[in-house]
Amino acid sequence: MKITELSTLETTFDKLLESLLQKKAETEHFTIRLNSERSQFTRFNGAKVRQTGVVADGSIKLTLMENQRSSFRHFPFTGNWEIDWQIAYTSLEELRDEITLLPSDPYLVLPTGNNHSREVNTGKLLTPETVVNKILESVADLDFTGMYAGGVIIRGYGDSNGQKHWFVTDSFNLDYSLFMASGQAVKGTFAGSEWDEYACIAKINEGKEQLVLLSRQPKELPRGKYKTYFAPAAVAELLGMLSWGAISEADIQQGNSALVALSRQEKQLSPKFTLKENFKSGLVPRFNDLGEMVAPELTLIEKGVLLNSLVNSRTAKEYKKPANGANSSETLRSPEIGTGNLAFEEILSSLDTGLYVSNLHYLNWSDRQTGRITGMTRYACFWVENGEIVAPIENLRFDESLYRFWGEENLVDLTNFQEFIPEVGTYESRQLGGSLVPGILVQDFTYTL
Repeated sequence: MKITELSTLETTFDKLLESLLQKKAETEHFTIRLNSERSQFTRFNGAKVRQTGVVADGSIKLTLMENQRSSFRHFPFTGNWEIDWQIAYTSLEELRDEITLLPSDPYLVLPTGNNHSREVNTGKLLTPETVVNKILESVADLDFTGMYAGGVIIRGYGDSNGQKHWFVTDSFNLDYSLFMASGQAVKGTFAGSEWDEYACIAKINEGKEQLVLLSRQPKELPRGKYKTYFAPAAVAELLGMLSWGAISEADIQQGNSALVALSRQEKQLSPKFTLKENFKSGLVPRFNDLGEMVAPELTLIEKGVLLNSLVNSRTAKEYKKPANGANSSETLRSPEIGTGNLAFEEILSSLDTGLYVSNLHYLNWSDRQTGRITGMTRYACFWVENGEIVAPIENLRFDESLYRFWGEENLVDLTNFQEFIPEVGTYESRQLGGSLVPGILVQDFTYTL
């Protein structure tokens, strides 16, 4: 995106905020939130381009609050002042008519802070003209399928209290699979804010090596408990479950959380396990839905002990807890699991005999109160004997408690390196951020089918 175009969008957003401030009644409060992007999407199949194009998109969410009532409207954001203001003002008038008909909300939180921020993170992405050649030159001999998404993502916030935030980041992600004629595949992601050709080639070459291993006769394993190494991509899937009924303070208070026992200090995890939110990377904004700023780092679990849950201002008001800048859904935004002592070259020897799991999918809670998660192994997963990969495995279903695989008894070690596993979702818009995680080695992991 050109600097002039970016400046126009920010100017238009600022004018919307200023005009709404002028139009608001004394008893009214409002927030406006901008979600915008200028992204190139290129889809590949069979190492050929199947679809490519540039998406310029933007939307505003205007929320009006008055007399303990609130309602909102979504409308497009074009960057053209005349068009955007006409829609915004029409939406404001509609909300004024609607809000009087709604029930009061005892836990409604009004914007009260005086925060301001402006963060613009520029990257070095591939130009639209070079994306195809740069990606395909290293996979021309492979059945390469995936999608590249890259460009500028913008988040903006303003409210009736005068708070204003502007966040811009350049980022890309390449989400791909390398397929064999048998249908087996190696899954990979490559992401960041600066394109590194050598790092991309290294990832592809790693996938090629796994394809050779996948060509061996698959091994069918009986259900049971196996020592397992989970690569970072698999760890990110397990970690993601904490955003679904675990780390949220509201879920803890309502007894729906998988971490209730941890919060009551009835249980704890391994002292080797530490989890925090780390916003220092600049990949996601630090402000939330109410313009509140979270600390650059927030430790959630330290050495197996729950120090903080995610608490937004609504939950804080309802349960009389201190808020810590969490978003409206109290989910992880920029999680990082701390490292251990296991070196890359020692992974197979430390595993000795067991499973090497590259990816997981279809995860769900099988018993949330006890922290039990079920799911499937996926793609390049292998049986290892005496520190050597012997064969790929047939897909297995697992059912195991986070109190065991992250617990003191079964968490053997974490790697001394981390990988960034990006959010690659594109529903409605490109997703921000991802997880910074190591690999983990677990003693007895339960496979049920």
